[in-house]
Formats: sequence, structure tokens, C-alpha cells
Amino acid sequence: MAVEVILPRVDMDMAAGKISRWHHKEGDRVARGAALFEIETDKAAMEIDSPADGILRNIIVSEGNSAPVGSAVAWIYAEGEAVTPAPSVQAVAPIPAPASAAAMPAIAPASQGETPRATPLARRLARQAGLALGAIPGSGPHGRIVAADVRGACDAKPLPSAAPAPALTSGSVQALHAPGSFDVVPIDGMRRTIAARLTESKQTVPHFYLSVTCGIGTLLAMRERLNAAAPKGADGNPLWKLSINDFIIKAMGAALQKVPAANVTWAGDSILLHRCSDIGVAVAVEGGLFTPVIRNVETKGLAAISAEMKQLAARARARKLAPSEYQGGTTAISNLGMHGIEQFTAIINPPQATILAVGAVVERFVPVKGQPVLASQMNCTLSCDHRAVDGAVGAELLQALQTLIEDPMLMLA
Repeated sequence: MAVEVILPRVDMDMAAGKISRWHHKEGDRVARGAALFEIETDKAAMEIDSPADGILRNIIVSEGNSAPVGSAVAWIYAEGEAVTPAPSVQAVAPIPAPASAAAMPAIAPASQGETPRATPLARRLARQAGLALGAIPGSGPHGRIVAADVRGACDAKPLPSAAPAPALTSGSVQALHAPGSFDVVPIDGMRRTIAARLTESKQTVPHFYLSVTCGIGTLLAMRERLNAAAPKGADGNPLWKLSINDFIIKAMGAALQKVPAANVTWAGDSILLHRCSDIGVAVAVEGGLFTPVIRNVETKGLAAISAEMKQLAARARARKLAPSEYQGGTTAISNLGMHGIEQFTAIINPPQATILAVGAVVERFVPVKGQPVLASQMNCTLSCDHRAVDGAVGAELLQALQTLIEDPMLMLA
């Protein structure tokens, strides 16, 4: 009997996925466990394996098209088995991203007495506009009300005064520039997700920032000694090559253990106090970024952290990260030092309550016993969510981090 090839759920909030590539074509023989097709979500691309041995037939979702989670996209027949006609493809037509609130599918509003599901930004916008959430249809996952739904309801509400300035659209912005003087780059799922999450974070999370300048001369010397002492593998190459970022990851993990009140995430009606230091590290990819998570940093040595970070970064750039490799995390690190940026602030990725922005290593003259001495320094700026981390706690965490960076032997204690 033919085996259905199902489009699986590979992300918690995933309702549909786009097939970006088929590894086999109609009529090919496939083996159970072999890569069959690639599915693309807002966050990653993942290979899906064949569920059975046999002949691939009735591919009803072609490359570039989307299908709902749990729906069949093809069938695998046994050798010599009669092939039945494929079902209608109506249910697996491409699913475009909504362009406006008016274009979003209507979902019944919450029944009377039921608390509507809504994002924090949507709740705030509805409160400011004097709208009842229960009367607004939600277009998000499972009927959740999002900011665009509230804005759409505001647009439909009669205004007592002059209408606000029209929202920016691709057409209105293009009209400001001479035709032919620009190229239009469509927004893909990753960029749309980044824009939505970080806009919501900046608008709803009360950020505050703390900065410290760390002397890293001792760290640089230790790094040089450890790299020089690295044993050689069978190919004659060193088994490790530590980066400055590896030390920062280790220092952040140890600092969170020293200041457990900062090792938290915001959960809306509660704060989660974490026992382990699970640290996300921002990795730039074409068109966006991923933040893979190194877990239990406090238990790992520098060489192990370095090897794991290299592997995760390579998988991120290939867009092969599994959801378990980038979800969660108790804090994050964004390092732009390799680009020569000396200081910057980073936007928190909720529900995390902190993120560390790391700048470039610079050499400056500093006074030592009244005499100028050339020193290697690095700026670190901690962004904190004031709902979960108070100023004194954030300062204590940054001070612990500075101590560990300036005296890296303490990381190994």
C-alpha cells in the first residue's frame, strides 16, 4: 500500500512550510531514511527523509510552493504497485505572506467571557485605541491577535478627526526615487520574522544599557599560549584554534553562574530563573542572522566551546540548524569586533532578558602610575530587560564578566 509523504512540523509556530527543493523526481527509486526534499520555514531550511523504500509518485507540491503542516505532498509506492490518481492540489497552493490586515484570513473573534489570545504589542495598541480585543479577528497562529489586526481594526473605526498619515508601502517609497535608480529586493520569511520580532521587542521591552571597557592583554597572551600548545591531529593540523569570542562565551557562562539573578527569562506572568548558562551567539548569514545556542557553557572547556561554535556557525550559514539548536537560550552575544565596530547596543530577543554587544579590540594609552602605557581594550555593552533584570543586577553581571575577561585564569577555576 502506498505510503504518504507528510509535510512535518519542524518549528513550534509553524503552520505551513515551503518546499524549496526535491532531491528526487517523479518515478525515482528512493530509500527509507535518505534525504527526500527540503522544507523552508521563516527560520531555517531542513532536509526531510523518505519514510519508506519504493518509487516516488504523485508529487503534488512542487518546488517553491507551500503546504499546510500534516498534509501529504507525495506518495511512495511499492515496486509494481498500481498508481492511483493524485488528490486535488487545491489545499496545497502557495501560501503568500499577508500584505495587509485587510488581506488576512478572517478568524472568528473570541467568544464572550473568553480571554482573547494576543501579542503584547497588539494588547497595547488596542488599549491605546480604545478597542475591545474580543471584537477583533486574529490572523496569527491559532487565531492569535497580532498588531496588524489591531491596526486594521483602527483603520475601519470612524475617526473623529483627520486621518493619520498613510503607512509606508513599497509603491509609495518607490515613488520618491527616480525610476531605474534602484533594485527591489523582496522580503523573505527570515527578514520578515526578524523585522517583526525586533520591532516588537524594541516597542514593548523596556531596554536599558550598561557599558564597561575590559583590558584584554592577559586574555590575548593566554590565547596565544593555548593555541601554540594545541596538540596536532592525524592530518597535522592543531586540534583547536581558540578565538576571542570563545573566551567571551566562556566568561559570560561563568558570570551568569556568579550572578544567578541575571540568568533569567521573562515569561509574562513570571520570571524563569535558570540553573544552566545556555548562551546564544549571533551568526550573520546572507539576508539575516541566526542565534544558535551553546548549552551548559559553565560545564565546558574552551576547546569544546570553540569546536561546538564552529560547527553551529557552519550549520547556520548553510541554514541547516534544527529548531532545538536555536530555540531557548538564557542570554545572547553579538560580536561585531571583526568588523571594526568599537561600541554598539544590541536589541534583546524575547523572552531572553539580556544580550551582550562586544566591540573591537583597540589599543589605547592608559595611565599606569602616572605614566602612559599602551593597553589592549575591548568595550562590552549589556542590554537588559528592566522587567526582569534591575540595574544593580545588570551592573553586577557586567562587573563579573569584566573580572573574568581581565583575569581569564578565573574561568578555569
